[in-house]
Amino acid sequence: MHISPYFRNLRSAYLAELDDMKFDSEGKHVLNRRLAQRRREIDFLAHMLEASPEMVTVVLHKGFRFKSAAVMDHLLSLESDKLPAWDSLAQAIELEPWAHELAVLLRKQPKGDWFLVVASALEYMCIRHERPQPAAGTAGEEEEKDADDSVEDRDHETGEPEDEGMREEREEREREEAGADWLVEQGFDRKDNA
Repeated sequence: MHISPYFRNLRSAYLAELDDMKFDSEGKHVLNRRLAQRRREIDFLAHMLEASPEMVTVVLHKGFRFKSAAVMDHLLSLESDKLPAWDSLAQAIELEPWAHELAVLLRKQPKGDWFLVVASALEYMCIRHERPQPAAGTAGEEEEKDADDSVEDRDHETGEPEDEGMREEREEREREEAGADWLVEQGFDRKDNA
């Protein structure tokens, strides 16, 4: 997956912001309490949408449901000035009911829609970062091994089985193409890959 420099930098800042909120000075886990406090401060935080989106995004932590990895992966490849409209992502992203209320308030800000797109991308990266990898010898590994032998995982030119790097590159291309196709369906111009 290709991540633009903009999202790569924001990801580090967002994860650091969440880490800073997790524990108090006595080592007690207080993330939920601190998130609730930040959500109560939304009127103040809304003025920081553009300058410090990572600090405001925490109010929406765990507030998104992602329905299309391809769309989200494509979104992460874009720079901040090339992001699609929030409404165009309705088929790919859903808000939890409690987050919907916050989103209504945030959308009233001049950069509110832009911010929601950025926040959803940051949260998607956070979820991907936290996702545990299958342990060695688990069913996930067996499924991957079976997939390695499938016809789809063969080099289209030589017919030889793809190695892991080749498969990852192909899957990334397919996700990017699916994301680009979806954006074209939403009325955006296709990005040149040249």
